[in-house]
Amino acid sequence: MTVLQPTLSTARLLLIPPDPSWALALLDYRRRNREHLARWEPQAGDMFYTELYWSMRLRQRSREWQDGRGAAFLLVRDGKPGRVAGTVSLSNIVRGCFQSCYLGYNLDHTDEGRGLMHEALEAVIAFAFDPLALHRLQANYQPDNVRSAALLRRLGFVVEGEAKDYLYLNGAWRDHVLTALTNPHFDPARMLA
Repeated sequence: MTVLQPTLSTARLLLIPPDPSWALALLDYRRRNREHLARWEPQAGDMFYTELYWSMRLRQRSREWQDGRGAAFLLVRDGKPGRVAGTVSLSNIVRGCFQSCYLGYNLDHTDEGRGLMHEALEAVIAFAFDPLALHRLQANYQPDNVRSAALLRRLGFVVEGEAKDYLYLNGAWRDHVLTALTNPHFDPARMLA
């Protein structure tokens, strides 16, 4: 049986599950933010800025939900239907004795400084801890990404260390600060295998 990933909502945002029908809107978002996001991401391949790529990527994200390995959301602002303002993802969900995943996010450069990502992440954290019943979320950022550092700190993430040459992004190996947030209400009786 297919279980649909829910849409989440906040005061100013809808967090929409991935669907190939959003490929053009997501492509538009990526084009608008090409320069803004480049320093935080791998170098884009030839297909990256095509509708086909984003249609396939959204299908992959949907499969990850169905397989219990992830949950991704497209952020859409009130009053701007059909326009992607950012993304949030829970990826590499591991169950068993770990009950953890990685949290990733990005936001349109024109929407920074408005508290929108904080709002979105509060909703996704609540979703991850209940109903997904995860114990731990991990989020990592490059040391010079002061916005991410401040955001994660405000959300209660704790710095656990640093990793040298952690990810190959924007043409070079980049150090990262490793953070995590644990579920204070985690119930081991709800652990999924």
